[in-house]
Amino acid sequence: MKQLTLLFGLLLLILTKVDGQSLDKSNREKLIVFQDSLKEISFKMLNDSIEPQRYNASFKLIKTLVTALKTPYSFNFEFDSLKTISIQNSPDQKFRVFTWHVMNNDGSYRFYGTIQMNTSQGELEMFPLVDYSPTLKNPSDSTYTNSRWYGAQYYKIIPVLKNVESPYYMLLGWKGNTIMSTKKIIEVLHFKDGKAYFGKPVFDGDPDNLNKRRIIFEYDRRATMLLNYENAENRIVFDHLAPPDQNLKGKFELYGPDFSYDGFKLLNGRWKFISDLELKNDSTEQDENFNDPKKMKDL
Repeated sequence: MKQLTLLFGLLLLILTKVDGQSLDKSNREKLIVFQDSLKEISFKMLNDSIEPQRYNASFKLIKTLVTALKTPYSFNFEFDSLKTISIQNSPDQKFRVFTWHVMNNDGSYRFYGTIQMNTSQGELEMFPLVDYSPTLKNPSDSTYTNSRWYGAQYYKIIPVLKNVESPYYMLLGWKGNTIMSTKKIIEVLHFKDGKAYFGKPVFDGDPDNLNKRRIIFEYDRRATMLLNYENAENRIVFDHLAPPDQNLKGKFELYGPDFSYDGFKLLNGRWKFISDLELKNDSTEQDENFNDPKKMKDL
């Protein structure tokens, strides 16, 4: 009995020590106030009818978010009621990614975001994401840093930690494009020498994607595209996109799903292309949310 009591006391001491290194009550209350402000700002960012006002709201959101994240151990605060921007934690809890968009009057978009690292002392370490999409040539073939980012709004993080020299992460994202077409993206994120890098040649088996550092899909804005991860099968699955007529090949703003599915399966740290997959599950409700940003306004 004495040994059991001693063991319980030791466990309680360990838990108390861990809790002392986490977010305390006072800081949590501060972050709740910040969260309420962010909800109000982001609502205006999505809904204001005047484009400059939407951008002003986004800039204000950036300042407010950075101030909030400077709170010690802010990584432990989930911002779970902030639904108007995407917040994705890596499954290994090494980092999380905040991403959002501002829609322009012409139907195009600009993306914003930051990566927050999970630090042992609770201090803020982050990599701001600066969208350079309009100036980037051949984005499928290039690696960029966070300061020269191919912007997107991410909704899934898939860690690749085994059978690789250095770990990396696959990001699935929505990337609104123009009034005619939408894009989705399979991005590759890795960290090296204190920097965040996007893009890595980890795709095999498909001549069209040979040596590609990210996969970019473009299709008719009126269509819905599945791009999701099946954990049980360890694979990324997606609709096969095709033009309505072979004479329209290359006009991606007219492409749509042809009711067949392709994918990338993780094998020995790389992603092998597989065509004509038979899927057991339909697209998820979360995937639908990222097809059209107008649907996010109702949130």
